[in-house]
Amino acid sequence: MAEDYTPPEIWTWDKDAPTPFRGNRPIAGSTRDSVLPRGDHPFQLYSMGTPNGQKVTILFEELLAAGHAGAEYDAWLVEIMKNDQFGSGFVAVNPNSKIPALLDVSGETPVRLFESGAIMLHLAEKFGAFIPASGPARAEALSWLFWQMSTAPVLGGGFGHFYAYAPEKIEYAINRYAMEAKRIFDVADRRLAEARYFAGDEYTIADMAIYGWLGYFHRGEAYNGGSKFLSFHEYENIDRWARELGERPGVKRGIVVNRSGDGFTQERHSAADIDAVLG
Repeated sequence: MAEDYTPPEIWTWDKDAPTPFRGNRPIAGSTRDSVLPRGDHPFQLYSMGTPNGQKVTILFEELLAAGHAGAEYDAWLVEIMKNDQFGSGFVAVNPNSKIPALLDVSGETPVRLFESGAIMLHLAEKFGAFIPASGPARAEALSWLFWQMSTAPVLGGGFGHFYAYAPEKIEYAINRYAMEAKRIFDVADRRLAEARYFAGDEYTIADMAIYGWLGYFHRGEAYNGGSKFLSFHEYENIDRWARELGERPGVKRGIVVNRSGDGFTQERHSAADIDAVLG
């Protein structure tokens, strides 16, 4: 039983033994040679339409909807279940082997960016959009953006893993992360009781980043019933905010990119790719 497990004094890894979940291993770096594709647009996004990936595609689509034509991008699918993130080409852009990763090739020298918050801040500042220029509103937006970055591992690697993916259902682990997930939801719900958006009256990259995850739960897509298990419907202020964001064209377009199945597009190289699935 899980409660009887006693860790050894020194943890060892048999590198030849199969791992129980995806390509998990205790070392970094690539596992094979690969070359990333390049399109014609100023931004090359390598990602998958998970909550973390959706943050960036929502921002790109919001920038384009706001008239920033220079934000055109190619979105290439990185299938993390097939360990594409461990190819040498991807590791060269993101040494941490996580999606999303971005190449900004709009200037003379390509700029690599990894971590969704860094990508979003780079784009918002580059186009002067969706981020307050200064003052308390900027501080609030950045605080909530980085709050989201700190909560994602709890919702995904913590709750999501132990509730939906772990080979053994461990009651302690599920309860521990369920309580923390609900505390995170309560933090968001209380903030949205006092403000329209997370930074105040202005819609910012903080909202887009947080919607990546809270929208996932709000739409009932999270972890094979995770939303119901956590009684996500009880958070009325999140519901009001998520419904408003969910009606934005940029959000509707952003959440269908780098996903497989009907109503989604695996890759995005022009607006027509999204138009084809949204109608």
